[in-house]
Amino acid sequence: MMRRLIPILAGLLAASPAVAQAPVRIGLSAPLTGPDAAFGQGLRQGAEQAVADLNRAAGGRPRWVLVPADDGGEARQAAANARKFAADGVRLVVGPLESGAVAAAAPVYEEAGAVMVAPAAAYGPLTGRGLLNLFRLGPSDAQQGRAAGAYLAKAFAGRRVGILSDRSTFGRGLADAVAARLKEAGTPEVLFDGFARGSRDLSDLVARLRAARLDAVYFGGLAPDAATLLRALRAAGLGTTLVASDGILDPSFAAAAGADGDGTVMTLASDPPRLPEPRGARPAPRSPEAESVAAGAYAAVELLTQATERARAADPKTGRIADGRKVAEALRAGPSRTLLGSVAFDARGDRSAAPIALRIWRRTADGRLDYAGNDVEP
Repeated sequence: MMRRLIPILAGLLAASPAVAQAPVRIGLSAPLTGPDAAFGQGLRQGAEQAVADLNRAAGGRPRWVLVPADDGGEARQAAANARKFAADGVRLVVGPLESGAVAAAAPVYEEAGAVMVAPAAAYGPLTGRGLLNLFRLGPSDAQQGRAAGAYLAKAFAGRRVGILSDRSTFGRGLADAVAARLKEAGTPEVLFDGFARGSRDLSDLVARLRAARLDAVYFGGLAPDAATLLRALRAAGLGTTLVASDGILDPSFAAAAGADGDGTVMTLASDPPRLPEPRGARPAPRSPEAESVAAGAYAAVELLTQATERARAADPKTGRIADGRKVAEALRAGPSRTLLGSVAFDARGDRSAAPIALRIWRRTADGRLDYAGNDVEP
């Protein structure tokens, strides 16, 4: 992998008619501490290696410099990081990780003329606010909903499908996306309903589900409520297949659902590639959480640097980028070659054809509930 990447990077730099002498700074806003620190460290490792590989491809001189900042996964600190980066003239940013942090920081970056690539934020409306500077690599909730709708239309063709949500903005957005895709396929749902987060008594809802004679039900919501729904369905003797998003991708789902979760289908981002082996150094150990986001951070650095070169946005003497809008325009202009493959963005800033996988939760031989390796045909 590394042998394939270095010529790409070297060719990019060689093709630039005016290679900047001063290094260009790239900000990283990530939860380096706090409950999501394992993911934040993965973002840092991926971004650091991308910068090192780019500098090595440029002959070893510091063409790019990473400036990490800890946001703790908190919206307020992410916005503070954005203001600091803006004041310091940093116009290229990787992160933040969490959707709430992205929502808080994005307007600050836009006002400063900075471009941000969020490797993992999934909340659908993030890219629907008309911000020119925000791009994301992972599939949005809406894209996951449409993928689930396509799966239901195919796998349950001619059968009865219902849609539920937890009535939150997140859950209703997923449910609406599934409904839209089913309608396009000519197989609209026979029931659209929901229940509030944290509900314990679902007997009235289950009675309606029984009356609807559903073969499958989509649930837009999070792990605890999905487990509650499954237990209620199975207790009522209903074998209805549950389909959900990666909102249920939480250890609490397997623990709470237990055997009732067997057969649950879930959409999620496709497994990312591993980082290329670093040259001249031993690979740093990475947790599964870090591994899940490291490649996205690596690709985010690739995207920002390639767009900067194409737009000739950096001052050769200072390395500063006066206005990141040229970089944003270059990102939207066409696909870029990255560790994730060819990446292009639509007008909203969402990744075009973001890869989405379907996995099914199954009981393992030792009695656990797991989805790893259990692929489902889309």
